[in-house]
Amino acid sequence: MKPLLLAALLAATTAQACPDYLNQELRELATTTRHNLCQLTEGKVVLVVNTASYCGYTKQFADLERLHRQYGAKGLVVLGFPSNDFRQEDGSEQKAADVCRRDYGVTFPMFNFSHVRGAEANSLFKALAAQSKAPDWNFNKYLLGRDGKLIARYGAGQTPDRNPLLRQLEQALGQ
Repeated sequence: MKPLLLAALLAATTAQACPDYLNQELRELATTTRHNLCQLTEGKVVLVVNTASYCGYTKQFADLERLHRQYGAKGLVVLGFPSNDFRQEDGSEQKAADVCRRDYGVTFPMFNFSHVRGAEANSLFKALAAQSKAPDWNFNKYLLGRDGKLIARYGAGQTPDRNPLLRQLEQALGQ
């Protein structure tokens, strides 16, 4: 089989296996870099988080980064989605990027501003809300299995490095 045909068949297979709500390309926060969520999450356990730079839960960025570093090689990817839906995000992408990257050392993908609840929510959060519940505050967390299906939703008060989230994360990584 010719290499180009094989690559096309593999890409088609991956696209079919990827849930529709992950089949999108998004721009990384304060950059021109774009990521295809299907490629970024393929075969990985995913932790999706809606964030805000000026929230009382902003310190969770450090916990999320620790999870990213500790479990990344085992197949975890953390995805951050800054949103001003709760009026606690800066209007500047660069300032928001500075808070997470400079102040908390975030290296996991953070995407451009978007809505995470209501009619204007981005398609990923619309799908997650339909499967569980829309974010009711900043730093809601959605754990997805390697197949892209929702395992659990955790509220803002659930820190990323504590049970039950940590236990379910480790369980998903073991599968």
